[in-house]
Amino acid sequence: MNTIQSSILHPTSGTFAPDVLGSTKPVLVDFYAGWCGPCKMLDPVLKEIADEKPEVTVAKVNVDQQPELAAEYSVRALPTLLFVKDGQVVDRITGVAAKSAITGKLDGLAK
Repeated sequence: MNTIQSSILHPTSGTFAPDVLGSTKPVLVDFYAGWCGPCKMLDPVLKEIADEKPEVTVAKVNVDQQPELAAEYSVRALPTLLFVKDGQVVDRITGVAAKSAITGKLDGLAK
């Protein structure tokens, strides 16, 4: 899927494999729900990261719309951030995290 800088992907169960697992760039996947207060707090941070780090793809998965993806990746709390590199989940953060914690993990993946 072609994306422009600062865009955020919204993969579905049908597009997750090519868009996220098949990405040549590291991918930060945010599992969220519209009713989740902490998820809403994290949203502007993720938009900043998408704008500031074109070398990383940011993706958001709504667990209410894509419950099979949430189950497949054992998402039991929201928000859950997955760090994907070369098709593999290499790290995760559950709950709201500071931007510095997220970017620190991303910087390690981009190497």
